[in-house]
This record gives sequence, C-alpha cells and structure tokens, in this order.
Amino acid sequence: MSIPDIARQMLNGGQGSHDWDHTLRVVRLCDHIGRIETADMAVLIPAAYLHDIGRQKQDESDGAICHAEYGATLAEPVIRDLSVTDHQKTNILHCIRSHRFRGANRPETLEAQILFDADKLDAIGAIGVARAFLFAGEIGAKLHSPGVALEDSRPYTADDTGYREYQVKLRHIRDRILTREGKKLAQARHRFMTDFFQQFLQEYEGNR
Repeated sequence: MSIPDIARQMLNGGQGSHDWDHTLRVVRLCDHIGRIETADMAVLIPAAYLHDIGRQKQDESDGAICHAEYGATLAEPVIRDLSVTDHQKTNILHCIRSHRFRGANRPETLEAQILFDADKLDAIGAIGVARAFLFAGEIGAKLHSPGVALEDSRPYTADDTGYREYQVKLRHIRDRILTREGKKLAQARHRFMTDFFQQFLQEYEGNR
C-alpha cells in the first residue's frame, strides 16, 4: 500500500475535525509552501500524509495522549521501506513529532517548519472557524460559555467551545508561523477569523 492509502486507512473512524479531508488540505498546503521554500519533498509529503495518524488515540484519551508523539511511533514501521535515506526517515518522524501547536518538540528542520505551518494554517481562516465549531460539536461543547472564565474552562468539556479555542490558540497562530510563505498566507486568514469572532460575540449578545 502507498503512504496515502495507509494514512487514509489509519484515519478511518476518527473525528471529522481531523479527518482525511484535513490531511489532504495539509498536503496541498505543504506542496505549495514546500516548492516555494525549496524543501525536500520526499520528506515533507509523506510526513504531511502521516502527521495526524495518532489523533484518534488523543481524542479517545480526552487529550491525555499527545497525537504527535504517538503518531511518530505509529509512523516508524510505515516508512521503514521508503526509498529514502535514514536521515530523511529521521526527518519524517521529526516532522510528525513536532507539528503540534501545544507540543513539547520544536520543528527544527525546514520540512518540519513547513508541516507545522500548513497544519496551523488549516486551523485559521474560514476553514479554521468551521473546524473549531466542528470539534466543539464532536466533544459535546456548547456554542458559547460566556459565564465561564477562560482560566476556569477545560479542554474536552462542555466549555471547550469554538470561541474558547479561538481565545486560547487560534488568535495566536499567525505569530507562531515559521516560514515566509506561511506568514504571507496567514495574514488574510487571521483577518477573516478575527472579524468573524468579533461579529459572533455581537450577534450572541443580540447587538448586531
């Protein structure tokens, strides 16, 4: 089986917010950014296909398991027979291990930085807003929890709303993007997302 086929099979049964469609969007973004930034595409594209194969385990554990770390472990036997060097295989695993926004591993190689950017770009803009509310629905969160202070809210609970995700993560993504092309793409997506959540709050309070 090819890497895309293996990745699709391993993602089967996962949540819609981190499904095969998300993977394909990340692959396309990696292809776009990677060619401009002159990345090693033999590393970047397999890593992009495999980056979320550990996500289902994280969701099943309510966040106790890091999907990036677990995904890298799952990917080791998958890439074993790839026609690339051992150094490239190590880089593929590093890309997967370091792509998470809240992860402990920093993306050190160009390919890891591009995967990080591509994955984060799919978390902002119109797609990002849609995915934030899709994830909130998947875990049974409310539309909004204005009576709960941000510091008192917890992930994977009814208060883990789309707006909470915007506050704790999404609004910070633009400033965490690493590559030149990624930064360029992030600007318009960030503006759209910020405008959306401003109007969301106004409509929620009946002021618009």
